[in-house]
Amino acid sequence: MQSKALTPEDYINELPADRKEVIQKLRKAINDNLPKGFQESMGYGMMGYCVPHSIYPNGYHCNPKDPLPFMGLASQKNFIAFYHMGIYADKNLHDWFVAEYGKRCKYKLDMGKSCVRFKKFDDIPYDLIGEMTQKISVQDWINTYESAFKKK
Repeated sequence: MQSKALTPEDYINELPADRKEVIQKLRKAINDNLPKGFQESMGYGMMGYCVPHSIYPNGYHCNPKDPLPFMGLASQKNFIAFYHMGIYADKNLHDWFVAEYGKRCKYKLDMGKSCVRFKKFDDIPYDLIGEMTQKISVQDWINTYESAFKKK
């Protein structure tokens, strides 16, 4: 479900109360731990965190007019989604996250390549999301992106 909201605040304000609370807590966990240089924004119909053009002028290879995406947060029809390109591109980070999730949550991890789906709002590991947010600096993400995704 893509939103037409122009700011994260507008996005949050259009959510139902139960989802608004969860998204606000996830946003806080991310913003409290976000490495310097990443920027909160809206993109692809959801809240996002990206490397702005002022730091990475080339932008995203799929559309260079877009800043380089890194994380996303969205309220979908049946779940809340947290997208983290680092767990898609970095096997060590992926493996760490999967292991830590199992230690901290009572429900099975529901995860795609870069998407973690939260269906049980009472078992979201906010501390783990915050910890994972800290693990990749802007420069680390640019290096990973260029080696893993950008066409040579």
